[in-house]
Amino acid sequence: MTHPMPHPMTRRDHLALLASAAALCAGPRPAAAEAVRWSAGTDRPTFTVPPDATDCHHHVYDARFPPAPAATLRPPDAGADDYRQLQRRLGLTRNVVVQPSTYGTDNRLLVETVKGFGSGARGVAMLDASVAPAELRRLHEAGIRGVRFGTRLPGGAPMDDLEPVARKVAELGWHIQLVSDGETIVALRDALERLPVPVVFDHMGHVPEPAGPDHPSFRVIAGLIERRGAWVKLTGAYLLSKSGPPRYADRGRLARAYVGLAPERLVWGSDWPHPTAPADGKPDDAVLLDLLAEWAPDPELRARILVANPARLYGF
Repeated sequence: MTHPMPHPMTRRDHLALLASAAALCAGPRPAAAEAVRWSAGTDRPTFTVPPDATDCHHHVYDARFPPAPAATLRPPDAGADDYRQLQRRLGLTRNVVVQPSTYGTDNRLLVETVKGFGSGARGVAMLDASVAPAELRRLHEAGIRGVRFGTRLPGGAPMDDLEPVARKVAELGWHIQLVSDGETIVALRDALERLPVPVVFDHMGHVPEPAGPDHPSFRVIAGLIERRGAWVKLTGAYLLSKSGPPRYADRGRLARAYVGLAPERLVWGSDWPHPTAPADGKPDDAVLLDLLAEWAPDPELRARILVANPARLYGF
């Protein structure tokens, strides 16, 4: 009995075989997730996210609530249901909702959102010096743990209220979160040194490029970490990067400087829905989370930044 000769392997067959072998060597890729509004891409992070990992910086927007008269940043709606999709995609379970400049000191949407998320959520409000003790207690019971002040966008309380508000929230164990550019942080150094509460610098302190960790503001922040227990959010890598996506290499140099300086004072956040980025230029949040694995390659250190440090700072 004769047997048919095997079909000769074509070049296409050979390439397909090589591709299959390479995929097997690389191991299984994380399954893609559904697209999320205001976030590019659909892939999941490439590393295993630890249990109780926390996104320490995101916002919500809802047209039911009017913007502050002075606010210039007025993005479209980005609600809690949208954000829950992002949580599922990234594998995160805890989150910190930050009051945007859009709503100023009207924290109604913030409180509603934090309560809706439940015990795995905390909030950072905007308040002025007129806030009463009873209101602070109400906000604390709602999960608020800090007050945000900023100099980069109109909205919120005046910077003159920074110290009076800090004194009012000190007994609650809250912190002041500051969004300000590097040059202004240098000018505010003495005032920040006087605060009776820790300062949390969002978006890596907006330390400018190309100076990065060589800029005077980095030294000011480092001193406040050492002497006053300040914190830094490893967020917004895309905001001031001059090298650009997907790796934002210049901001990686700054982030690694913070990791080398004080990993016990760092937290990570997505900055979703990326309100200052154009609708067709939103970053990929899975890539932003993957950057943390580049900045902090050790899994135990990464877990500290994603889990243990947020638990300390926000009281999870």
